[in-house]
Amino acid sequence: MFDFETAFCNRDEKPLDNPVKGYSKTSILRTVAFIGDSLSSGEFELKYKDGTSSWHDMFEYSWGQFIARKNGLTAYNFSCGGMSAKWYVESFGAAKGYWANEKACQAYVIAMGVNDIYINKCEIGSVEDIDKDNYKNNKPTFAGFYAQIVSRYKEISPDAKFFFVTFPNENDPIKEAPAKAMRKVLYDLADYFDNSYVIDIYKYGPVYDAEFKKRFFLNGHMNPLGYLFTAEMIDSYIDYIIRHNVEDFKMVGFINKNIETEKISG
Repeated sequence: MFDFETAFCNRDEKPLDNPVKGYSKTSILRTVAFIGDSLSSGEFELKYKDGTSSWHDMFEYSWGQFIARKNGLTAYNFSCGGMSAKWYVESFGAAKGYWANEKACQAYVIAMGVNDIYINKCEIGSVEDIDKDNYKNNKPTFAGFYAQIVSRYKEISPDAKFFFVTFPNENDPIKEAPAKAMRKVLYDLADYFDNSYVIDIYKYGPVYDAEFKKRFFLNGHMNPLGYLFTAEMIDSYIDYIIRHNVEDFKMVGFINKNIETEKISG
């Protein structure tokens, strides 16, 4: 007899216990935007003999596009090397046309914060920085800018699903406190906004230690295998979230279809 509990949503299962092969449950999301920085953009970093470096966003190597090709969905790279939540809401999103209604998606995966917190030293903040009546008045913290991104996309695609990606655990004492603080903010934002979930690679992913970086990094960014590994990890995590929240995802086929669903009986 088919055991639904074991095969589909084992309650004892952890998010990355079962890496998916072939089509994943992510494939029920037909349009997905991947919002982030260089590590969402398939960026490769080259170092030259004279000590200089160059950086190259190659979207075809981004983990979002790997997920898209595997699952036959449409993926948008709303990302760029050096991206911060502050830059995204203050100019980048508008300049690139990423708030356009014709690019409304069924889901948004947001993976940023490195440049805000580690590079620009932006205050992390909290959900208390959100103005519930006007997101443009959010306080200028990482949480405030991040929440503004979510709020603006909720205007465009009210029923979309949102996935917030934590930092990885790098086993670095200097980065530990900011990574944990950022992780808490993402969980609080997922509680604040409906249809929102955390992809917690800090807790459930591998440690990005020296051995990991030797295999999967090219200088300060990932190599092709690193982006592919990330795709497999994020895809498996979204698959897990969908399987463990099946009621939340039963109507995704109607997102952005202009079909009234509020009055249906079931």
